[in-house]
Amino acid sequence: MGGCFSKPKPVEVKVELSLLEKEKEVDGLSPNGKASPLADPRPNGALGHGSDDDATPLPLYHKPRDYVEASVCHVKDLENGQMREVDVGSGRALLIKDHGEFSAMAHKCPHYGAPLVKGVLSKGHVRCPWHGACFNIATGDLEDFPGLDSLPTFQALQSQRRSKPMARCSAVINSSTGFSHVLIIGSGPAGLVCAETLRQEGFTDRIVMCTTDRHPPYDRPKLSKSLDSTAEQLRLRSMDFLQDHDIELLTEKEAVAIDVKTHSVTFEDGLRMEYRNLFIATGSRHKPMVYKGKDVRNVFHLRTPEDANSIARLANNKNAVIVGTSYVGMEVAAALTDKAHSVSVIGIESVPFKQALGEKVGKAIMKLFEVNRVKFYMLNQVSEMIGHHGQLKEVVLKSGKVLRADVCVIGAGSIPATGFLKQSGIHMDSRGFITVNKMMQTSADGVFAGGDVVVFPFLPRNNKKVNIPHWQMAHVHGRVAALSMMGRAADIKAVPYFWSAMFGKTIRYAGYGDGFDDVIIQGDLDELRFVAFYTRNEEVVAVASMNYDPIVSRVAEVLASGKTIKKRDVEMLARLGKTGDISWLNEKGSQ
Repeated sequence: MGGCFSKPKPVEVKVELSLLEKEKEVDGLSPNGKASPLADPRPNGALGHGSDDDATPLPLYHKPRDYVEASVCHVKDLENGQMREVDVGSGRALLIKDHGEFSAMAHKCPHYGAPLVKGVLSKGHVRCPWHGACFNIATGDLEDFPGLDSLPTFQALQSQRRSKPMARCSAVINSSTGFSHVLIIGSGPAGLVCAETLRQEGFTDRIVMCTTDRHPPYDRPKLSKSLDSTAEQLRLRSMDFLQDHDIELLTEKEAVAIDVKTHSVTFEDGLRMEYRNLFIATGSRHKPMVYKGKDVRNVFHLRTPEDANSIARLANNKNAVIVGTSYVGMEVAAALTDKAHSVSVIGIESVPFKQALGEKVGKAIMKLFEVNRVKFYMLNQVSEMIGHHGQLKEVVLKSGKVLRADVCVIGAGSIPATGFLKQSGIHMDSRGFITVNKMMQTSADGVFAGGDVVVFPFLPRNNKKVNIPHWQMAHVHGRVAALSMMGRAADIKAVPYFWSAMFGKTIRYAGYGDGFDDVIIQGDLDELRFVAFYTRNEEVVAVASMNYDPIVSRVAEVLASGKTIKKRDVEMLARLGKTGDISWLNEKGSQ
């Protein structure tokens, strides 16, 4: 099909892909999804890959009529290290040239659909420009989170995601049996990735995942950004998917006690289950607040799709009050501006995000909200909530200010959901976080933990025990824990990556900036087009940006390689006015 330029050149790059109706007949794949040595070679070292909908053996042959070829480029059109989106007739693909070899895979990140051509190509993988997920350019495999799915390569490019092959449970299990080889408490990203990784790595014993939710796993970060979304729209994995891969899900099950001596967990409804390995990923719960009038309704701690839907409905043309300037609180405030009559935000700091992003960035974001009719009451707290017949009507501040309120959302921070572990003997710190080692093991035999509930050794801070409650980091914990259960130790090498969306603009953040002592800002804060470098002891420890993709992913790539970025280099570029110039990062990083 069409080449990249009009002038013909002697050698073309061709991409071979399967026809939609033949996706199940796979070209030269072994059962583990890797290219078979018996398969026919592909041009330029390319390998054919197929759909991984199941883990059954795949045929080591193909029929020529099941495939189409698309000439997409001439060999000299791409330099080493370049990527390009190309038209393959039935869709688009990402064409990559690295070390003289061409490869092609789906062009969108399966997490949120980011265009990978705008990402970062380095050391055999592509890093997503939006949220930092990494994909191997030869296999399409997911190498770093967030997200659950890998990318198809060459074949089935009409889809933008591919599930890795998974083993099945080898034994016939009675669902009433009170024993599971692996018991997972929590169905968030840590728990889900733990279960899927076990199956991907060939684990064939029973896996049971328990959750207090009524729904299969869903994308919780989207709740505060899209209040009208249903659980079905936010779903990460369906019940059919879990059943097909022998991952049992028990919904509306709250763990109330763990006995590490008998290797058992007791649930609120009386169910008792024994385990060989236990993974605790219960996440966080809202931080308690002290105020009068707790019996009033229409006050929400956003946890479920039902909460989000109720907030959106009750705020329609009414007065909404947000207590707290956490990311969740601010995202809810932004989402309500086109629904509510008024939106008020109460915060204990002088500006939102001051501790995480610094005062200058916080002020710039605050202005964005004020332009969109959000009223702030900072350096303030709630004294009382007043209702009529149990319905919230007013929120009274300690300053004496009275705010009209038809709905109130509490977004004032969170604490680990580990109260049920107090008598378990599992070691926790003074704040209630579970302490784990680099393999995500707790102090108890056979018990692992991950996600928001843990403090873990963080290599860039000399293995200091830290808590990083990021959606992406929870994925990493789940995978490391699963590999540890199987005796395959894996270090945590992922760079923390976070994002928040408000009014169609996205804050991207990579690194661990806790305790930063300076912020160097390039760009224009007033225009919300900037890069902020957070430094500690003369080194860059984190970066945040708006409208400067893919600089955050580029910095994440440098940090992931073990290099350091010096404060003096960033300051020099700021003086030169080279905002957003990222070409120096690989050159300036030092071991």
